[in-house]
Amino acid sequence: MAVTVNDSCIACGACESICSEVFSIEDKAVVNAAAVADNIDSVKEAADACPVGAIEVE
Repeated sequence: MAVTVNDSCIACGACESICSEVFSIEDKAVVNAAAVADNIDSVKEAADACPVGAIEVE
């Protein structure tokens, strides 16, 4: 499963607060791809919670 963060990210931190194993905030959210598979439910929750829809789960 591929998880990306597009350029609409506003670095609000919602994803990191939901799933810090996968997301961290720098200039925008950064994905730790190695941790996605073990945390997919939290990743999907973070994507749903993103206020600008910047997290893409494919």
